[in-house]
Amino acid sequence: MPFVELDTSLPAERLPPGLAQTLCAAAADILGKPAERVNVTVRSGLAMVLSGSAEPCAQLAVSSIGVVGTAEQNKAHSARFFDVLTAQLGLGPDRIVIRFYPLEPWQIGKNRTVMTFL
Repeated sequence: MPFVELDTSLPAERLPPGLAQTLCAAAADILGKPAERVNVTVRSGLAMVLSGSAEPCAQLAVSSIGVVGTAEQNKAHSARFFDVLTAQLGLGPDRIVIRFYPLEPWQIGKNRTVMTFL
C-alpha cells in the first residue's frame, strides 16, 4: 500500500490536469504495486526553500511496504520518479528531491485493523 505525497511551490494552475492520477499510475508501475493500492496526495502553492533557493521546487515522499528498503531499489525508483516529475512539473532535477520511507505492515491501518492481519 504505497503512499506518494508531492509538495510543490508551483501554483495549482501550473500543474497539469490529472497530476494525482498520473502519479498514481506512475507509482504503481515504478513500485510494482496495483494502482488500486496506491494513495497519492498533491499539495501545491506551498512556501518552500530547496537547497537555499526559493525558486520553484518540489519534494516527493514515497512510503511503501517491501519495495523502498534498499539503496539499490531506491536508486532505480529515483531515476524513474525523476523522469515523471521533471516531465510533469517542468522543473529541472536539481529542483526536486525525493524521500523514501520503508513501512512495515503493522504501521498501516485499514478496515479497522492493520495490514499485518489483512
